Amino acid sequence: MTHYGYFLSCEEFTPRELLEQARMAEQAGFTALAISDHYHPWTDEQGESAFVWSVIGALSQVTSLPVTTLVTCPTVRVHPAVNAQAAATSAAMLEGGFRFGIGTGEALNEHITGETWPDAPVRMQMLEEAVQVIRKLFTGEQVTHRGAHYTVENARLYTLPDEPPPLYVSGFGPLAAALAGRVGDGFVTMRPDADLVAGFRRGGGGDKPAVGGLKVCWDTDRDRAVDTVHRLWATEQLPGEINQILPTPEHFQQARTLVDRDTVAAAGTFGDDPDEHVTSIRAYAEADFDEVYVGQVGPDQRQFFDAYRSHVLPALQDAA
Repeated sequence: MTHYGYFLSCEEFTPRELLEQARMAEQAGFTALAISDHYHPWTDEQGESAFVWSVIGALSQVTSLPVTTLVTCPTVRVHPAVNAQAAATSAAMLEGGFRFGIGTGEALNEHITGETWPDAPVRMQMLEEAVQVIRKLFTGEQVTHRGAHYTVENARLYTLPDEPPPLYVSGFGPLAAALAGRVGDGFVTMRPDADLVAGFRRGGGGDKPAVGGLKVCWDTDRDRAVDTVHRLWATEQLPGEINQILPTPEHFQQARTLVDRDTVAAAGTFGDDPDEHVTSIRAYAEADFDEVYVGQVGPDQRQFFDAYRSHVLPALQDAA
């Protein structure tokens, strides 16, 4: 059975707004939360980018829902040993209700320390080694590691949850899906792509969770909803590896001019027709996803949660 959660966008909302959204999500009947981990927003128009670990600590005090990072890059900006400590503390704060979603990241967030942003094959090698380091530290034993990309000397985590948090590995192609199957406890991808999920399961994922997500814009005026998403999230429709290699929000602001309004309108879920929202979300269940996270774009969050509480989530449960 597919479970439905709410996606908290650190790029678009202040920390206090994210906490209020978490409260409303739980009251509306969502069963989990996911949260982005960015240093920069994609564009200045989005306007925010809180430190995710502070927000997760606060979430542990305002909601009982489990939290998943979608996703953290544990390879360049922050050393995997430090990411392991952050994840372990979050899992302890959430009393086991934390899942560590990780991926190979984007230059937008990771190049800020001046390190070279590597090619995709190297990023995947770094992620695999980071997973090894993190899992070693989750044992609570002292760790010394000298690998191709990382060195750890005499490191030990003292604050640990009862069980180590699972590592959900993100990917958008067959090689990444196979890597997730081999080294992860779950798989994250944002399109309802049954072939990718099948590749993850064949690659060792078996019955481990497959996690997806989508952004919608609930609004009584469909045209206004399309305009809102085109203004704030047109970058989601950029092709190829552009999202991984552009280094600054200014570059994304330039690139988003390549995405016209009609492209956004054809790719998203807009307006106040519950059936349209249910159909878009159900596509993930039909593609064998175990968890789906829905994010509402724009300022009108309460209208979204009211509609999902009354119409969309009950219809999804009936369909299941």
